[in-house]
Parts: sequence; structure tokens; C-alpha cells
Amino acid sequence: MALDLDLAREKFEASQDFTIGLEEEFAILDPQTLELEHRFEDVMAACRRDEVLAESAAGELIASEIEIRSGRSETFAEAASRQRERRARLFDVVGGIGLTLGAMGTHPWAGYLDQRIIDTPHYNRLRHELGWVAQRNNTWSLHLHMGIRGADRAIAVCDWMRELLPLLLAVSANSPFLDRRDSGLHSVRTEIFTRTFPRCGVPSPFRDWSTYAGFVGALERLGSVVEPTQLWWSVRPHHSFGTVEVRICDAQTRGEESFAMAGLIAACIAQTALDYDERGYDGRGAPLADREIEENLWRAIRHGAGGRMIDFRRGEELPTRSWLEQVLAWTEPARGRLGLDLRLPERNGAQRAREALDAGISIEDIYRDAVAETRRTYAGAHASEPA
Repeated sequence: MALDLDLAREKFEASQDFTIGLEEEFAILDPQTLELEHRFEDVMAACRRDEVLAESAAGELIASEIEIRSGRSETFAEAASRQRERRARLFDVVGGIGLTLGAMGTHPWAGYLDQRIIDTPHYNRLRHELGWVAQRNNTWSLHLHMGIRGADRAIAVCDWMRELLPLLLAVSANSPFLDRRDSGLHSVRTEIFTRTFPRCGVPSPFRDWSTYAGFVGALERLGSVVEPTQLWWSVRPHHSFGTVEVRICDAQTRGEESFAMAGLIAACIAQTALDYDERGYDGRGAPLADREIEENLWRAIRHGAGGRMIDFRRGEELPTRSWLEQVLAWTEPARGRLGLDLRLPERNGAQRAREALDAGISIEDIYRDAVAETRRTYAGAHASEPA
């Protein structure tokens, strides 16, 4: 994928507002031991025999991961419907070759030292360039794409979405365990991926496409990147699709909670675009500084949805749940336009997992229950058991 910034701008100028694409990542597991299985090639070979999965399943760096994509959809309801079908097909295919799938931000005990990178030119280049960083990244997440028409408008939406990233992470937090221990964090996945990959985490604001293109063009000219997928920021303009992509969230154990989380992301992107249309870039004052957003991001990583965030404009703390309620009220126009009825859980995956741990349930059994729950809520009624 060449880094053609003029073509990317054209993609945004021709993009259609508020189209949706969902991407969900799963760990490939042995159904008995729940150890990671480095069998991406086997899973993809089976997926290629299914007409729908041949186009919607994909790899993401490591051989113990499979991703399923809804594809471009006109509405959120269409994207969810397409994704349900693809999920069921994927679980059926995976079960047919004796495997199962898990959906948490991290595997609670799998080591990374024996992790295998997918053998393709693209991923071999990343392995060479990133070294240990690529090796260490055995994590799983949820991504959402939304079409945004206009290159300057897309950059403005990315700029203003930056300060919502900590809230979205907190609500989605679902990775408290690592190395068979309670990490003390609600999203240890974020520490592994966002804190180690280059050009990752919260980007600085660019304000317009020209400034953005100037920076990215300099990275290309000076040899840092050769394609836009090497920009791993937690919110980014996707050059191929003409979308704003949000990549901050942990994978969700329950299928309907994944849709609810995706719906919240979609509502935030759409409302940001609507606000831009009404008030322009400067209508909300200056974007928050990187260090301010990073402070809230740490609070999301450490304390998740049950913690407290800082309202830097007012100079005060507030419970994360109160911020969520404010965002839900703010996004009401966008949710009405998109037809979204959000049903976010009272407790997210990290909170439920830690409550189970406090009740004396082992980390191994918590993960076993989570994998069973993933199968029950993602696979559909007719998916086959692992052979």
C-alpha cells in the first residue's frame, strides 16, 4: 500500500459521511488447554473455502490472531448484521479444524517469546524494523471505521476525538491479567501496544490536511514509513477508505458489548463531525494538550470505568461514569441520526474479571469462562463445536 497522500486526500473528498466498518480481533486457542495456537495459516486456509470469510477474515501481525471485518456498510445496523453472520461463519470454520477463539485484550498467561509473526513480506518487514516490539505484541482489540467526507474535516474530527480516547478505553477495558497475575491495571493491553509501538497512542493535533500531509510526507521522505498502516495512532485518518478509524479499545468478551462499544465510538465520531459543521474547528476552543490527554489515558489504563478523570477545562475531577453520562447526552443528536440504541453494561470486562478474582476464582478459570462466553455470544446458535 503506497503512501500516496494526494490520492488519500481524494479518497476523503469523495467519502460518504457516516458509513461504518467494524473490525474484531480474536485469539486462536486450543479448546482444551486454552493455550495460544500459532495457526493463522490453517485458519485462513479454511476461511478461503467460505465465500464470505475469504474476503472478510484477515491477519494482524501474529500467527495466533484472526480478525473479522464487516466491510463497508451504509448504516450501523447493516454493519452489525453483516458482522453477526461473519462471526458465526468464523466460529464454525475454526471449530471445524479443532480450535476455538477468545476475546480479551490480552491472554492471561501466554508468553510472547515463542510468538510467531505471520510470514508475509509486509509482516516480515515489520519484524525486521520493530524487532522485540513486534514480538511482544500479543494483544487483541476492537476497531471502528466511519466515513467522513472532506480531508480537512477528517483531520479536525481526529483532532477532537483525541480527548475522548481515554473515556473510550476506560469503558472498553478488558485486559487486567498478564503472566498469570493481576496486573493491577484495567487495560494492560494498552501498556503493551500503545506504549511500545512507534507512532502510536495519542497523536498531536494537526488542524488540517496540509499540516498532516506535510508531517507524514516527511516521515516517508526520511525513511520512517513506507505505507500509511505504519501510523498506529489510536485515532487516525485511514488513507485507503476515507474513514476516521478509532483503535483504542480492548477486544470485548461479549458480542453484544462489542457492538455497544462500537456504537459509542460511532456516536462520538459522528457528533464531532456535526459539531464541526455547526461551529467550525475553533468553535470549542483549543484542543487539549497531549500531556493532558495522556494523564487521562493513564487513569483509564489504571482504573478503567470505575475511576476518575480530569476535566482540564474546568480544572476538576469527575467520576468516569459521570463523563460517560455527559458524552451520552452530547451524542444524542448523532445517535438519533445513526439509529443507535446503546446498551452499555454496568460493569465492563475488566471489572467483572477482577470481581471474580476477588471471589476466589482462579485466573485460569476466569479465562475459561470468558472463552465460553465469547463462543456463546459471538458464535450464534448453529456454530459447530471444536472437532
